[in-house]
Amino acid sequence: MEITQEIKDRLALLQEKYAAMGQDMVSYLDGLLYADYLTYWDYIHLDMLLSLQTPKTSFPDEKIFILYHQITELYFKLVLHECEQITQHENLDVAFFASRLKRINNYFETLTQSFTIMIDGMDKEQFLKFRMSLLPASGFQSGQYRMIEIYSSDLINLVAKDKREEFKSANIDQQYEQIYWRYGATELASGKQTLTLKQFQSKYDTSFLTLLKKVEKNNLWQSYLKLKAKEGVLTEVENLLKRLDVLVNVNWPLAHYKSAVRYLNREPEEIKATGGTNWQKYLPPRFQKRIFYPELLSLEETEEWGKAWVYEVLASLK
Repeated sequence: MEITQEIKDRLALLQEKYAAMGQDMVSYLDGLLYADYLTYWDYIHLDMLLSLQTPKTSFPDEKIFILYHQITELYFKLVLHECEQITQHENLDVAFFASRLKRINNYFETLTQSFTIMIDGMDKEQFLKFRMSLLPASGFQSGQYRMIEIYSSDLINLVAKDKREEFKSANIDQQYEQIYWRYGATELASGKQTLTLKQFQSKYDTSFLTLLKKVEKNNLWQSYLKLKAKEGVLTEVENLLKRLDVLVNVNWPLAHYKSAVRYLNREPEEIKATGGTNWQKYLPPRFQKRIFYPELLSLEETEEWGKAWVYEVLASLK
């Protein structure tokens, strides 16, 4: 085979690259010579990935439940990857910010649309049986989802609704003690913390506080404010942030609410969630009024937050 000028040019560039690092290019070429060809299944660790489903019961639909939650966590990882790119960017501009927000919104659009798998894709009787083997584990315990919330907004917007005004000027540690999810995993009768919440706090509190302090000045909202101060009007970014707000704080919780109604709503008394969470009040956005970017909404939009989607869901169940 003829050594073309193109190949010579590539070799010269490689030589320059490895010389700059004090490395021997010939050794790396030997590595290429001896290495096996890459396969798809090795590259994505397919065999390992497909072996990670270990049901606790013999009910076939439990595997669907596991797989869907694993898929969800992979999408959450994609979202966090984009959040990191935005908040760590040294010279953030509108084009980069908007492109990454579009990716994040696309991930959540896909997740919300795919949640019909959880609503209609499992046998109800199987679910009500195998779920009892999962106690006290709960989707409430998704640490990645909480990290997405932390990256998205100032902490005060994650404080429980009736505590926000009181803790508006408090420090991060004080605000974190009033974060909304602490009130979402309490026993319905006594109001005490569930084991689900205690496990969750034990595993993640330190990590969450570390992340909160790391992104306090450069979360998505703060990144927007800095860019706006430099560039002026940011209509596209604002619209993308508002869409993210609706996807995360309205559509995604309501998809779960619809699933909970299907599986747990039973007369005369609702079935408790596996983690003992008060799903009837925890999931509907109109109760929580959890909004990442209230400054971007009108008074009417704030007052009507989530109502239209709740009414639509309830109407579809009649």
